[in-house]
Amino acid sequence: MNWIALNKLEQLEKIKNSTDFHIIFKHSTRCPISGMAKRQFELESDLIPRHIPVYYLDLIQYRDISNTVAESWNVRHESPQVLLVQGNTCLYTASHSDIDIAEMLKSL
Repeated sequence: MNWIALNKLEQLEKIKNSTDFHIIFKHSTRCPISGMAKRQFELESDLIPRHIPVYYLDLIQYRDISNTVAESWNVRHESPQVLLVQGNTCLYTASHSDIDIAEMLKSL
């Protein structure tokens, strides 16, 4: 799994201004449920087309970025949570046990 650390607000601006697809995985390092969801996501990650960047957001360390994600794509803050976005549009979001890569990819 080639995670891209999401740790700067400037990265969000680039994502929002792009016409490409991006995946953002929000993870709480303190939550065992989030840890299980992350492991399951990694196990299924080979389904994700290689051209789609996958960002990892440690929302404990970068709560301000997590809040900006929620505001920018008009989604409720949850953890764990995955978003598939294209520019300013969130095409798919899910949290906890509802995170399903195959289902998410149907939104492409």
